[in-house]
Amino acid sequence: MAQMFEELQKRLGYQFRQPQLLARALTHRSFGQEHNERLEFLGDAVLSLAVSSLLYERYGGSDEGDLTRIRAHLVREDSLHKLALELGLPQVLRLSEGEARGGGAARPSILADAMEAVLGAAFLDGGYDAGLSIVRRLLGELITSSASDTWGKDSKTTLQEWLQARRLAVPHYRIVETLGQAHAQTFVVECEAAALNLRTRGEGRSRRAAEQEAARVLLNELLARDKPGSGLRD
Repeated sequence: MAQMFEELQKRLGYQFRQPQLLARALTHRSFGQEHNERLEFLGDAVLSLAVSSLLYERYGGSDEGDLTRIRAHLVREDSLHKLALELGLPQVLRLSEGEARGGGAARPSILADAMEAVLGAAFLDGGYDAGLSIVRRLLGELITSSASDTWGKDSKTTLQEWLQARRLAVPHYRIVETLGQAHAQTFVVECEAAALNLRTRGEGRSRRAAEQEAARVLLNELLARDKPGSGLRD
C-alpha cells in the first residue's frame, strides 16, 4: 500500500509532507471513524476556487454565464469520477469488507468524493497553492485546449431539446433506488424516452446529479443512433 501511495503522489505531482492526510482522504466512512467526509467538504471548495481561477485566466473574453457553465462541467461527479479512475484511486481506497464486496471502489459517487477529499488534504498539507497545482496538472490542459463555445448545455436540457426538435415527448425521470445511509445517500434515477421505448439509469449524490447522468447516457445512445437509416433523424 505504501508503494501505491507513492505512485499516486507522483501522478498527482505533489508529495505530501503529512502522508496521514492523504491516507485519510482515501478512507471511506465505512472503514472507520477517521474517514474523508470533512476533507471532501473542504476539497469541494478548493476545486471550485482553483477551477474558477484557471478559467478566469484562460477565458478573458467570456462572461460569468459562460465561465459558470464550463466550471459546472469540470467539477461535476462524472468528471471527478474519470479523474479518480485515471489516478488509480480504486486501488488505494480504504473500504469496509462489505462495501468493497458491494463494488464500492467502482461507485462513481465514492470515487468523486475521494477525489475532492484528496484536494482537501493537499490544501491542509500545503495550502491553496498545493491544491491549485494538482488541479492545474489534472485539468489545465483540458481547460487550455478548449474553446468556451465547445462546452455544451447540461445533459437534461440538451436531451429535452433533441426530443422536442423531433416533436417527441420530453423525457420522464423517476427514482428507482437509494443507496447508503440517510446522511450520505446515492440516488439511482431512470430516464425514459417513452416515444422511443428507451430507458437509461444514472447515479448521483443528489437526485439532480443522478438525473443528469441518466440523461447523459440516454443522449449518448440517441446521438450514436442518429445517423442515416436509423429512423431517428429529421
